[in-house]
Amino acid sequence: MNKKITIIPVVVIMGIFVGISFVDPPLEKDNVIFHATLADPELYVNGVYSETFMINAGDYHFRFVPNGSSPKILSISVSGKNFEFNKNFELKSQLQQTSISKYYTWSYDGMESFTAPESGQAKITINPNGNEMGSVSVDILED
Repeated sequence: MNKKITIIPVVVIMGIFVGISFVDPPLEKDNVIFHATLADPELYVNGVYSETFMINAGDYHFRFVPNGSSPKILSISVSGKNFEFNKNFELKSQLQQTSISKYYTWSYDGMESFTAPESGQAKITINPNGNEMGSVSVDILED
């Protein structure tokens, strides 16, 4: 009886490890090369946020986490060796309806991708166009 008590947990534990080995590996975390959460007016100098970061040659895209108080127009420029990206992103709301509720989701409309032809230092400048109180998170991800 004592052997059965010992063998059963060992078999269960081995079964768990074998089962885990057949599960797909977790998705890799997004390759974020730049992140800023702008939710404090003190982050801005003369109404503009800027920072430098390293970038590799390749294709990139923006990811935003806005809400209803985010800047209505978010002007972003990214410049590096031999490239410059300048765009205005406009905050759009979309009404979502379910059978029991209504709510809004928010997104920025605008061209969200760019290419860096060479590796090196890049500078990002984010202008909330006067709305320094509205919060938004901005990420640049490598494709």
